[in-house]
Amino acid sequence: MFNDIGVLELVTLVVLAVLVFGPDKLPKVIQDVSRVIRKIRDFSESAKQDIRQELGPEFKDFEFEDLNPKTFIRKQLENDDLGLKEIRNGFDLKKEMSEVADAVHGRDGESSSSAASSAGASGGRVDMAKKPQVPAADDRPPFDADAT
Repeated sequence: MFNDIGVLELVTLVVLAVLVFGPDKLPKVIQDVSRVIRKIRDFSESAKQDIRQELGPEFKDFEFEDLNPKTFIRKQLENDDLGLKEIRNGFDLKKEMSEVADAVHGRDGESSSSAASSAGASGGRVDMAKKPQVPAADDRPPFDADAT
């Protein structure tokens, strides 16, 4: 219930409670608050039981926590009726990426021979360190004023 309250916040609340209620009334206030929380919890549990009884036997496994989307999805993935775990385990992303990289760089057996034959002397590789050739001033296409 208080998972996100740290020690500093708890000490601050205690000091604030002592200052507001005083050390004489603080035990009575704590008892009253705990009694109210207990009543709310009992009311909530009885309401859950009433809803389960009204829904009938087909909803006997129904949990109200399943209404939270994260819990619902996690529970459905644990059931694994669709074989998602087999698909997830059968798919090796690193292997797939290395195969794609090898195919792009021409290191794969089949891809290397086809890339080398189609690319000629470069072996299908692109030299990224090499600067692209800039066409000379005479090689520019003619300026078309109507196209701009």
